[in-house]
Amino acid sequence: MSGFLAGLCAAVLPLLAAGFWIGRRTARPGSPGDLGTPIEHATFQTLHTASLAAPPLRAGLTGETARKSARGLRTLLGTDALCLTDLEEVLVWDGAGGHHRAEVMERLAGSLETGRGEAFRLSCETPDCPVRWAVVAPLTVDDRVHGALVACAPRESAVLVRAAGEVARWVSVQLELADLDRSRTRLIEAEIKALRAQISPHFIFNSLAVIASFVRTDPERARELLLEFADFTRYSFRRHGDFTTLADELHAIDHYLALVRARFGDRLSVTLQIAPEVLPVTLPFLCLQPLVENAVKHGLEGKADACHIQITAQDAGAEALVVIEDDGVGMDPALLRRILAGEVGPSGGIGLSNVDDRLRQVYGDDRGLVIETAVGAGMKITARLPKYQPGVHSAGRLTAD
Repeated sequence: MSGFLAGLCAAVLPLLAAGFWIGRRTARPGSPGDLGTPIEHATFQTLHTASLAAPPLRAGLTGETARKSARGLRTLLGTDALCLTDLEEVLVWDGAGGHHRAEVMERLAGSLETGRGEAFRLSCETPDCPVRWAVVAPLTVDDRVHGALVACAPRESAVLVRAAGEVARWVSVQLELADLDRSRTRLIEAEIKALRAQISPHFIFNSLAVIASFVRTDPERARELLLEFADFTRYSFRRHGDFTTLADELHAIDHYLALVRARFGDRLSVTLQIAPEVLPVTLPFLCLQPLVENAVKHGLEGKADACHIQITAQDAGAEALVVIEDDGVGMDPALLRRILAGEVGPSGGIGLSNVDDRLRQVYGDDRGLVIETAVGAGMKITARLPKYQPGVHSAGRLTAD
């Protein structure tokens, strides 16, 4: 949360400075029904305009995002023209004087290389062209120049130089947030791939072995298990969306447990208690199935008698409370802490650290797994899933290809 507040301050404070400059340019006596001073109105208008320009920039600096944000940025500065560039070309030119594109890019070379702003006179043979000066403010992310904001005006202005610099800093913050979003997405995708690579070989080998054992003795049973296997692997290796619904995740778990029961027979019993109202809740993809697989592993392996697994999903107000509990061999709490810290390999606990990390990334550090266990005492894993979280949306129910 502290990082978010810092980012918010960095994004908003530069605009307040620009807002006061715009207020000085646009302030007019208010009507009797107006509330606040002209400066306050101008500052509000500045922030409102910035809020409209921000969403496109959160997707990065491209021709499309530049086009969608340029008009708002030009409104912020109140200039006759504004352009956004990357390192190679003008992405968008908004306003008058579009014939200066080539000249601007030629003059930008120094600023793009050094990361320093500058102002220069534009050469123009068009008598009625309203732009004669250009102010360049580089756009940087992690101290690397990605492009430039260029404000064009009829005359040189020290105030415009400062205002363009502040707006460019605000744009740079949006681009940095976009870069963080992309990094987060790549991290989540990498973790899902790592999880698939971790659980799939073990699961596929055992499942195919079970199916093969029924091919001659019970062909119909083999066919049913093969369909269960196909449905589960289709879900596990789907390629759209980082999130799914609790209903779809439980459906995949049901396919998985059908294959496990075929392997272990009466040694495994499972009880499910699911509140219907929590089925639409969205959660990270492949978030619960690894926990069930962990319960199977530690509930049956190393234990001669039967194992019982209980899966519950309850409505807890703003949250869905999901609990996966087994009566297996349990685990040393010290070993569990090492697993969650990433100090022990996959054999120590299937997917636990992966799932815990992803829950914390999506929902915050206070939303990690709560695990209760001891040697010989089984294991109880609790996940608290908010019913609503900004940016967490399911890609929709999976259908067969």
